[in-house]
Amino acid sequence: MTEGLSLIHIGAAALTGCGGPGGGGSGGSAGRSSPSPTPAWNASPGSVAAVGDSITRGFDACSVLADCPEVSWATGTDDAVRSLALRLLGASKAASHSWNHAVSGARMAQLPEQMALAAKERPELVTVMIGANDACRDSMELMTPVADFRASFEASLRQLRAGAPRAQVYVSSVPDLKRLWSTGRENALGKQIWKLGICRSMLGDPDDMGAAAVARRDAVQERVVAFNGVLRDVCAKDRRCRYDGGAVFDYRFTGEQLSRWDWFHPGRDGQARLAEIAYRNVTAAGPPA
Repeated sequence: MTEGLSLIHIGAAALTGCGGPGGGGSGGSAGRSSPSPTPAWNASPGSVAAVGDSITRGFDACSVLADCPEVSWATGTDDAVRSLALRLLGASKAASHSWNHAVSGARMAQLPEQMALAAKERPELVTVMIGANDACRDSMELMTPVADFRASFEASLRQLRAGAPRAQVYVSSVPDLKRLWSTGRENALGKQIWKLGICRSMLGDPDDMGAAAVARRDAVQERVVAFNGVLRDVCAKDRRCRYDGGAVFDYRFTGEQLSRWDWFHPGRDGQARLAEIAYRNVTAAGPPA
């Protein structure tokens, strides 16, 4: 989720990912409708491929302005994080049966290409976390239209099905960007880093509480909620797809769980929390309510 960091070689996003003084309630309710049943769901997949953006690449979790895939919530090897792959497969099998095709700065339009790469691995499970960069742009006008977001996600699932028709798909909701703004703005250093270009649509002028700034943040929040509705609805049409029910959007990340370099992406602790959420949903008997 690094689209907004265009000035420093990436783009913006974790959290990705985006409550607090920002209206998380409406977003949570929009993201938590129950998807269609998935009767063929296997709670113990034998391989995992990950697609998405900087959150899944562990961006800014280990060092400044750098990916750190070893702490990825989806396929990382770090014992403190205990990624979804480690929890499902164990360390030895995870090393040979998990793949990370996520790209920092990626938006939904790039997901079909990632899905094509994932399909070549013939994984039993594909994890998807993307969408923060579609809302994190230099201006509200540059945010991805909801219709385009939907078309690209539908194309992504078609791409996967063409190469791996039986693969299961776990789809994470987009994080609550407004809650991340509310949490991160309490850190003076973090706000200085934000000036480099992280998610300007949400984080620009973080202490400005004027009407225009509030309206801008609300517009970004509304777009994230709409994106989560698309993820939920498109996933519900695929019998082998499971949406997280808004769990990541609803999760209240604290300062301790955010990157100490940008106060926006998840740090190691935040990655561990994402892994817990994913494992709970992937291994559940039924889809999230």
